[in-house]
Amino acid sequence: MQKELSSYLHQLLSCDRYNDYAPNGMQVEGKDEIRRICTAVTASDDVINQAITWKADALLVHHGYFWRGEAPVITGMKRQRLNKLLRHDINLLAYHLPLDCHPELGNNACLAKLFDVDSVQMHRAGNTDNLLWSGRLAQTMTHTVLTDFLNKKLGRIPLSVAGNDKLISRIAWCSGGAQDFIEEANRLGADAYLSGEISERTYYQAKELGIHYYSCGHHATERYGIQALGEYLASYFKLEHLFIDSNNPV
Repeated sequence: MQKELSSYLHQLLSCDRYNDYAPNGMQVEGKDEIRRICTAVTASDDVINQAITWKADALLVHHGYFWRGEAPVITGMKRQRLNKLLRHDINLLAYHLPLDCHPELGNNACLAKLFDVDSVQMHRAGNTDNLLWSGRLAQTMTHTVLTDFLNKKLGRIPLSVAGNDKLISRIAWCSGGAQDFIEEANRLGADAYLSGEISERTYYQAKELGIHYYSCGHHATERYGIQALGEYLASYFKLEHLFIDSNNPV
C-alpha cells in the first residue's frame, strides 16, 4: 500500500514536470500498511504529535523537509521531528509545487472555488506552468468590500494595499509566498492580485502599478489543497482521513 500510494500520487500530481525547491513524494519511509492518513500544511512538531495521537500511518503535507539550501545535518529541531516519525513508523509524503498547480485538487484551484471565480485561466510564472491563476469575481467589489469578503472566506483579515480607487472585477492569485508575481498579474490586466505574503517592496509595486494587493496569509491560502487531496485519497483508497489545521497567522 505504501508504494502504491506513493506511485499513485506521483502520477496524479505530475511530479516529474516540476523543478522544485524540495523533493516531492516520500520523504520519510514508514510502515507498509496504510489505513489512516493525516494531512496538514506543514510537518511541524505539533502536527506530528497529533498524527501520533491519532495513530496515523501516513502524514501528507505541502511543506515537508530537505529544502534547497537547507543545512544537510540532522540536528536540533529537524532531529526531533524525524525521530518521532521514525519511532512511530509514520510515512511522510510532501508535495509542494505539484500541489499548488494541480488543476482540480491544487491550492490555486481550491481558491478559485472558494472565491467563486468565473472564467478561470492558468498562467506560467516563475518558470512553472499553471502557477499563476486569474479570473473574474462573481460580482464587482470595492477594495474594502473585497477585504471583508476575503476575511469571511479565509478567516483572516488580509493585509491589503489599495493600488487605486477603481472597482475590482478581474483578479489574479497565487498561494503562498508569491508576492513577486504582482507585475505578471498586472500584465494580465488584473484589478487586484492576491497571494499569501507581502514584502516591503510590494507596497510600492502596488501603488506604482496601480493594482490592489492582498496578503491573505501563506498558511491560510495553502490549507485547502492538502485537504482536498486527503479527501480524494480517502475516497479512492477507502482510507480514514484527518486534516490537522494550525493557528499560524503568517
